[in-house]
Amino acid sequence: MTHAFYVYGAYGFAALVAAAVTLWTWADGRARRKELAALEASGIRRRSARTTDGK
Repeated sequence: MTHAFYVYGAYGFAALVAAAVTLWTWADGRARRKELAALEASGIRRRSARTTDGK
């Protein structure tokens, strides 16, 4: 093994992990948005969506 093999391998592994985390975060965000849309469609509202009378 050469030093370059180790360095390129480490960078490749780090890039793979970074891409996996990015894809996982993106997919989870899409899933949460779908869940929120389903809840809102069923009549359940978020607490942050206040009514106009302040309640």
